[in-house]
Amino acid sequence: MSKKPLVTDGEVIPLRKRKITEETCKKFGYFLGEQFGKKVQVAPYRDQSGKVTAQKLRFPDKKFRTTGDFDAENLQLFGQHLWPSSGKRVVITEGEIDCLSVSQAQGNKWPVVSLPSGAQSYSDPIRANLEWLSTFEEVVLLFDMDEAGQENVKKAAELFKPGQAKIAKLPLKDPNEMLVAGRDKELIAALWNAEEFRPDGLVEIDDILDQIEKPVEWGLPWCFPTLTQYTYGRRYGEVYGFGAGTGIGKTDLFTQQIEHDITQLKMKVGVVYLEQMPAETGTRIAGKLARKQFHIPDGDWTVEERREAVAKLKGKVTFYDSFGQTEWDVVANKIRYMVTGLGIRLIFLDHLTAMVDTANEKESLEQIMKEMAGLAKELGCIIHFISHLSTPEGKPHEEGGRVMIRHFKGSRSIGFWSYYMFGLERDQQAEDPEEAQTTTFRILKDRYTGQATGKTIPLGYDAETGMLFEKSPATADDYGFGQEDDAPPWEGKSDF
Repeated sequence: MSKKPLVTDGEVIPLRKRKITEETCKKFGYFLGEQFGKKVQVAPYRDQSGKVTAQKLRFPDKKFRTTGDFDAENLQLFGQHLWPSSGKRVVITEGEIDCLSVSQAQGNKWPVVSLPSGAQSYSDPIRANLEWLSTFEEVVLLFDMDEAGQENVKKAAELFKPGQAKIAKLPLKDPNEMLVAGRDKELIAALWNAEEFRPDGLVEIDDILDQIEKPVEWGLPWCFPTLTQYTYGRRYGEVYGFGAGTGIGKTDLFTQQIEHDITQLKMKVGVVYLEQMPAETGTRIAGKLARKQFHIPDGDWTVEERREAVAKLKGKVTFYDSFGQTEWDVVANKIRYMVTGLGIRLIFLDHLTAMVDTANEKESLEQIMKEMAGLAKELGCIIHFISHLSTPEGKPHEEGGRVMIRHFKGSRSIGFWSYYMFGLERDQQAEDPEEAQTTTFRILKDRYTGQATGKTIPLGYDAETGMLFEKSPATADDYGFGQEDDAPPWEGKSDF
């Protein structure tokens, strides 16, 4: 297959609209020729031996074509033949006109080259000439300031050895706009002020020293003191998973924690109950506050008591009324607004499984958990979520069967992204009434210290108040908090 012929006839002239001189064009061999009866600007490209084997043609309508053997992997960068290796610094631009502009601003004395096909095709030409580029102490990448240029400049910088690549910024779109605007000095200053590239996510100890030196503090307390001692509280940016069999009381436990956060911590909460209407949830939270079961028709309460309790919730709790909209993308946007728009930092989601695509359950859960964990970290909030369990082998969870991580639907992704996982166990069919109302709260995973994994807390239930309580609270000595001074700040000193 024959190669397309090179343009051989032409003349070197200044590019007046671009404010590029004849001297600059002559240095780089950039000339005005003709093809297909049209005037074209011609940028010569050389192979690795230094011979011109290809050209890039710029037509009056700003469209580009190539001729000759234009294989970017086998070509030098535009202008590369002009500069000896082992220099102090070389500048790489996106295109030939920008290359001419930077060179001219520097008096055509210092190394500057161009990619053949713009920022979107940075990889092959840089890799093909990496040996030559690596001889320079610094490689300054000066790509266009548009979105594509800035997205690709970081990727290009990763091709160089650590500390070699620097990224320059301009106040205008590209170097030629700077030249045309007469801002040559600012263009040169941008090269000198180029910042050393550091991949996202890498930090030095000095960058995080202030964070390291902050006092280690307790997190937000749970409604059960022993759970707070085991976990050192709850920390912003984390997600906590809860699982239990049907009717064990996981939603009721959530509701009690919500009431605790509103009344004891004086904090706003966001409630996303996907299978319970906001009015019912609000009634149950008010009941926890008043220690009355307002959701039971023949309960020991009055309408006035309910009204007073509900009034105390105003401005403290925001509900998501799903109306059947349980897709994760929708829920995630509601959570984002609660946090950024309403200042809420405690989110309660019941339940995770309702948002899963049943046709693709495993992959759907993996994506939801990944995004949920990222959302909590990004927004600096705490997301508590409930997950349904799969049917275990042996004793059912509703009959006191032990909850394990592998029983959570999508357990692999939930276990990976959750900071804590908790299971609730209770034998609803026990003949002993006290046993039937005793719940074992089990800590399945503790990412913070690992010390709480496997610990349990027995919870009783007060049928008159509707409140869960620790049946056998452990003493401080049992958990390493023997000195009063070690007590968390939300618990008062002993009077005895």
